[in-house]
Amino acid sequence: MKQVVVQFNFPNCTLQQYDNVWNDLRATGNAHPKGLVSHVGAPTPDGGLLVVDVWESEDAFNEMGKTLMPMIMKQDIQVVPPKILPVHYLQIEHHEMA
Repeated sequence: MKQVVVQFNFPNCTLQQYDNVWNDLRATGNAHPKGLVSHVGAPTPDGGLLVVDVWESEDAFNEMGKTLMPMIMKQDIQVVPPKILPVHYLQIEHHEMA
């Protein structure tokens, strides 16, 4: 299966809400989701949050969504549909987390 880029633009999502989702993921043993190649979360100038992932496949992303979506809803984050695009080229330089 082909790798995919998954992009979410969450309006009015705070960094605290985002961090809380990651804390829930860690607490449930999902800090390193199967099939996740890379993940970036960044605040946007309008007070939202941009999330860009690369997944091994759209199926891997959909499978993780079963775990992730309840955690997002628990934080009262407005659920928005992602943009899913096929990866044409991927280069990863290092694996650091802020």
